[in-house]
Amino acid sequence: MSKRFCLGKVFFLFMVSFLLPASVFAYVGPGAGFAVAGSFFVMFIAIISAFFVLLTWPARYLIRTIRYRKVAARSRIKKTVVLGLDGLDYSLINKFMDEGKLPNFTKLKDSGSFKPLASTVPPISPVAWSTFQTGSNPGKHNIFDFLTRDKKTYAAILSSTSIKGPSRYFSLGKYRIPLGTSDIRLLRKSIPFWKILGDNGVFSSIIRVPITFPPEKFYGIQLSAMCAPDLRGTQGMFSFYSTGQKDGEEPTGGEYFKVENRNGFISSVLVGPEDPMLEKGGTLKCPFKVKTVSDESVDLTVSGEKYVLKKGEYSDWIKVEFKASLGVRISGVCMFLVKDISPEFKLYVSPINLDPAKPAMPISHPKVYSAYLSKRQGSYATLGLAEDSWALNEKILSDEDFFKQCTQMDSEREKMFFDSLENIKQGLCVCVFDGTDRVQHSFWREIDKEHPSHDGAFKQKESPAIEQIYKRADTLLGKTVEKCLDKDTLLMVISDHGFNTFRRGVDLNRWLKENGYLKLKDSKRYVSNLANVDWSCTKAFAIGLTGIYLNLKGREAEGIVDKGEEAANLRQEIAEKLCKLNDPQHQASAVKHVYDATKIYMGPYKNEAPDLIVGYHKGYRASWDTAVGKVTDNVFHDNCKAWSGDHCIDRSLVPGVLFCNRKIEDEQPRLMDIGPTVLDMFGVSMPSHMDGKPLKVADRR
Repeated sequence: MSKRFCLGKVFFLFMVSFLLPASVFAYVGPGAGFAVAGSFFVMFIAIISAFFVLLTWPARYLIRTIRYRKVAARSRIKKTVVLGLDGLDYSLINKFMDEGKLPNFTKLKDSGSFKPLASTVPPISPVAWSTFQTGSNPGKHNIFDFLTRDKKTYAAILSSTSIKGPSRYFSLGKYRIPLGTSDIRLLRKSIPFWKILGDNGVFSSIIRVPITFPPEKFYGIQLSAMCAPDLRGTQGMFSFYSTGQKDGEEPTGGEYFKVENRNGFISSVLVGPEDPMLEKGGTLKCPFKVKTVSDESVDLTVSGEKYVLKKGEYSDWIKVEFKASLGVRISGVCMFLVKDISPEFKLYVSPINLDPAKPAMPISHPKVYSAYLSKRQGSYATLGLAEDSWALNEKILSDEDFFKQCTQMDSEREKMFFDSLENIKQGLCVCVFDGTDRVQHSFWREIDKEHPSHDGAFKQKESPAIEQIYKRADTLLGKTVEKCLDKDTLLMVISDHGFNTFRRGVDLNRWLKENGYLKLKDSKRYVSNLANVDWSCTKAFAIGLTGIYLNLKGREAEGIVDKGEEAANLRQEIAEKLCKLNDPQHQASAVKHVYDATKIYMGPYKNEAPDLIVGYHKGYRASWDTAVGKVTDNVFHDNCKAWSGDHCIDRSLVPGVLFCNRKIEDEQPRLMDIGPTVLDMFGVSMPSHMDGKPLKVADRR
């Protein structure tokens, strides 16, 4: 090899490492990898685009101003604030108001409006919040569950987001250089009502509304929420380090690491994404060291910084860095919690979130917005499902640990919310808080004495966790009302659905097998993602939290059911039988209603829906195994997890709530009506694709 070639190669590698951006992208789900965000060509295009935006800004500003003046002449308000409290339950909030525990909600009810808010079919967060955004039924926005199935493999996949690496690379020895960008797509279709407002010159601030990853461009600012992944590309993978022996299998939603205490020193690694610059991959790792200081504290050294960790107390968000090939550095943030120091060392590390100051994937619009918030309030959670309910289910976190997480995440969001309220003098501000949802999911067992996870030895405290989170929501509402006192501000408080107990799981695939609709190749092998199903003899299968799919010809890879009359008869047959499903242990009906998707949905995407949507009675839900396509030995299973409350039942049983600082005449408002109502109040015409209708809202006196 000539000296000239060697120097040329070194220079080329130097230029590549210098020019490539440090941004990287993760695949969602098991086996997720990372891919470099782009190449020099992409950067060049981005720079040209930025100059174009700068040059055209005066013209765009003028057009918006003209449009806004036309809208303003018809507008009944200057500002709308939508406070989303995920899962706030109509029955519970009535109970707490009657007991005098929620003074601010009671005051808003008396001075304005309070009504049940009809949710979606099914009444689960990704479906409901997508309907809220678009004002349309799921057949038009394409979200029907948390999960859907891969039509080719039948495996469970996320329904809302698709992440793929660049399609072309330039190979250089063991390295690979991307020649294009990664493909990150939001699979929710239709148009959010704030995009329509923006087209008419109305600015919007949209903070942590579910199913907004990756963020879309519009006239406003946005921070993504539900389904935004962690740094490894999963929906949240915690780590647990211990000098003790692991009990049983690998914990669901996390990983166990055996460590050794050598004279008060413990060394291990944080696991990151795959190296995006290596041809054959390779997991990136960030080493850390722990030094025992006393029985109550340790010193942590990670990424060149030292921190003091106190036993039983969460650390602040700590920045960690993973060094990939060719100088690429990938940054994340995580929290450390020392559970015990002696006799056994136990350390919990939260899922490694995307660093909001330097996110490896786009989590905000504009991109600098996440960094702006980081400068204002420090690091914060960026993971869509930031509260680590799996670590609670696995008993890695205690009830107290988990409740602290929930309140911390809500506190972070509160700072973002009030920053927007202070800065937006006219326009729309929407912020969704998750604490009410996560706490009800995980602590319903406290208030349900018949739940399999109810523990009579719950620690005595001021009040149950659910009551505490409702009181915190009441305090938040009081602060919000203070910012919305002028008569030109419309305030709406909404939830996407209500809540109830989840005592028993229903294995739909087992039921389908017992009734001759699903056949296994080997009845003794129960594999996730329906991997053991004999598709040549299977007519129907279940995956996700609410749906049953027919194995249709021309749609599924190995479909055997004709799409016409055979499919229609099969849907009716399964629905009728399933409605008669009885739980022999409790002599109770498990299913309230089974919906035929072809009849309840309309729009271009209705054929993407599960063929049947199961609406369960209170106390029942699809089993944990059904969700991931696993067939077990029994149709019914006790739910013994901390996750003891749910809303994946019939929507008639779990309505959401609607509070407003103005009187609303409509007796049966729906979640899909909120967007059209906001448009109408701003004087913007409702587009024809929306299914919701503007509510009749009175003027404030």
